[in-house]
Amino acid sequence: MSTEKVFETMKATGKPMKAGEIAEAAGLDKKEVDKAMKVLKKEGRIESPKVCYWQPK
Repeated sequence: MSTEKVFETMKATGKPMKAGEIAEAAGLDKKEVDKAMKVLKKEGRIESPKVCYWQPK
């Protein structure tokens, strides 16, 4: 599922990223990334250190 791919991509970069950057790095559509991030947020697996940027907890 793209949720795990998004999470792994975020972990691999080691820095906060915007959804568009994650989409590009993971080779996914931004809509897919937005959906995956919604799930990750709900599960409490990612956090936002600054506006529009996300990173794994």
